[in-house]
Amino acid sequence: MTPALPSRTDARRHHDPSVRGFASDNYAGAHPEVLAAIALANDGHQIAYGEDDYTDHLQRVMHSHFGPSAEAFPVFNGTGANVTALQALTDRWGAVICAESAHINVDEGGAPERMGGLKLLTVPTPDGKLTPELIDRQAWGWEDEHRAMPQVVSITQNTELGTVYTVDEVRAIVEHAHSKGMKVHLDGARIANAAASLDVPMRAFTNAVGVDVISYGGTKNGMLFGEAVVVLNPDAVSHMKHLRKMSMQLASKMRFVSVQLEALLAKDLWLRNARHANAMAQRLAAGVRSVDGVEILYPVQANAVFARLPHEVSSRLQKRFRFYFWDEAAGDVRWMCSFDTTEDDVDAFLQALKEEMAR
Repeated sequence: MTPALPSRTDARRHHDPSVRGFASDNYAGAHPEVLAAIALANDGHQIAYGEDDYTDHLQRVMHSHFGPSAEAFPVFNGTGANVTALQALTDRWGAVICAESAHINVDEGGAPERMGGLKLLTVPTPDGKLTPELIDRQAWGWEDEHRAMPQVVSITQNTELGTVYTVDEVRAIVEHAHSKGMKVHLDGARIANAAASLDVPMRAFTNAVGVDVISYGGTKNGMLFGEAVVVLNPDAVSHMKHLRKMSMQLASKMRFVSVQLEALLAKDLWLRNARHANAMAQRLAAGVRSVDGVEILYPVQANAVFARLPHEVSSRLQKRFRFYFWDEAAGDVRWMCSFDTTEDDVDAFLQALKEEMAR
């Protein structure tokens, strides 16, 4: 006999849900449709470690977005997705070319190097975007045993600076990398925001142009937790299942990651969430442009606004709305919008910004 479930929980709310911020799209909670999907998957028993019905169905959902050869490997988080994917694309002596500002270089605590044993060959970029010409600064020395061998180009869509690669830009990178015998990894932590910005399907700048592997991001787009490594070119990788386990990214109750990805991708929740976050960033940018003394640093193409303003103003403003300095010495800040950012949130922040600038 199945034991009766408790009728109540002893958990208590420990935060003020009225507090809003612009620090990160990771600050947002999970979308109600995602939470409902988790509850739907919760009853009964399912085979562990990915042999469940939800992970099986997720493969068909991924095919609808990325083609029939796509295979999804759900993981816990973005760093795990990136490190596992890059290991699968490289030999022990391999190196990865990326932008100097790439998340794998500046925000993953050295995990690609320490956990993946990878050498990152970085390139400074003016807007976070690599080009074939910039790639060639590091794409050399394949026969030099004194140098880590460039085997992968990793791009981020959209970039850490909020800019978006066009379809043609990604195609040019892929064709250039492949012509030199290198593979291409796309860090898609905000892939939905990029697709919404370009108004194209995600396949337009992934499998359709020859990208080999994606780190698919769901947490920033409304999931509770979890991402996926999506292999688009099976010939480009080896032993993904074993690498996922060795990288400590194999979820025993994988159905709860897979069903969240299904909730996002089976219909249009991924796109609705991304379009809304992008629209709120546009609203924020439009208001910021009217404030004297505040400079927007990069094109606002997704859900991020990068700005420069007096340091003391930012310090005061942070006491009212949480956000991060991007380059504290220069006074550069980053403001992020999420799927649950409201027009009232943006307008309240703009009013606070104007008040602090006027002091």
